[in-house]
Amino acid sequence: MGALWHPFSDLAQLEREGELVIDRGEGVHVYDERGRRYLDATASLWYCNVGYGRGEIAEAVARQLRRLPAYSTFGDLATRPALELAERVAALAPVPGSLVFLTSGGSDSVDTAAKIARRYWQLVGRPERTVLVHRSRSYHGMHLGGTSIAGIPANAQGYGTLVPEVLEVAWDSAADLREAIERAGPERVAAFFCEPVIGAGGVFPPPEGYLEEARKICREAEVLFVADEVITGFGRCGDWFASSRFDLEPDLVTCAKGVTSGYLPAGAVLAAPWVVEPFRRPEAGMFRHGYTYSGHAAVAAAALANLAIMEREDLPGAALQLEKDLAEALRPLADHPLVEEVRAGTGVLAAVQLRTDQGGSLPARAVRACREAGILTRALATGALQVSPALTISPAELRELADGIRAALDATA
Repeated sequence: MGALWHPFSDLAQLEREGELVIDRGEGVHVYDERGRRYLDATASLWYCNVGYGRGEIAEAVARQLRRLPAYSTFGDLATRPALELAERVAALAPVPGSLVFLTSGGSDSVDTAAKIARRYWQLVGRPERTVLVHRSRSYHGMHLGGTSIAGIPANAQGYGTLVPEVLEVAWDSAADLREAIERAGPERVAAFFCEPVIGAGGVFPPPEGYLEEARKICREAEVLFVADEVITGFGRCGDWFASSRFDLEPDLVTCAKGVTSGYLPAGAVLAAPWVVEPFRRPEAGMFRHGYTYSGHAAVAAAALANLAIMEREDLPGAALQLEKDLAEALRPLADHPLVEEVRAGTGVLAAVQLRTDQGGSLPARAVRACREAGILTRALATGALQVSPALTISPAELRELADGIRAALDATA
């Protein structure tokens, strides 16, 4: 181990076992520095939707770097790529007429949405509405705000007091959401943060009718509905946004990952026109929030090239077919003695839930065995193996993925 402090790492274990250094990628495969090939079952961290090796993205970035690498977008400043990206994302937004606040990534987007929500209520004369509601199992990034609304308890431990006025509700119960809002007092609740498909918490698709009912409850209580689409946005759920698929018309949408397919870091918050309206009033003044790299010109160029690929190849449409194919490919794994269940069926998102073992070492051992079988995956919060490949994966590669996981589980048993 060198000087790099790896995110989400156990330093003692890392120093003992060393690193796997990924050197290059092509399609749905990556190669380590020794030249060994792996099928990337997770699109890295859910983000490489168009696959690796897309030269046109690199070329678009290089052109922009030569012309102007970046410039601030604070105040009245802008660059043409930032303006074009905002227009492009707004055209895809689940709510027409949305305004686009560009960020550097998903955690930025979540904290931005929380600030917008609380500031919105101040501007409309309801400053007491500050409570943020989230679901158990949820993941909303690792900035202070996102950590405060973590539905994965381990992610919020060890940091002392976080952002106050936060409520957690059961991930699968709209009735629990209604009751929590009533207990807190709807007049105090600012927003409900909701992943359409829970991701890092274990890949849990929404129960039938849950999202629609949760949206209805928020409308009735006048609570802002924030769809956290950092994972599900930009094609992964069979539409440009899962909110469009489920007809949610969210007040705010957070997104990142797939907007550039990870070629460069970017994110955004999409704010519906009715949320933006009070910010436009003369008395609203400056919204004192932003990031150094909001609307970074070279990053925006990468995003525009990435979105052009997705549209040209209809990757959201491809994801609808992949949804069925992925579930079918993984279904036989449910019969394996080490597997408790397979969760799939909403987009190109799935999890192979492993059984609980004494000592809790099974997920880590299975991940290592997958590497030996040529499959790169990771264990999620529930001890499930993450499966979220690029939207370009072929039927043959799906079989390679499923066969590799089975071989790894056989070797682990």
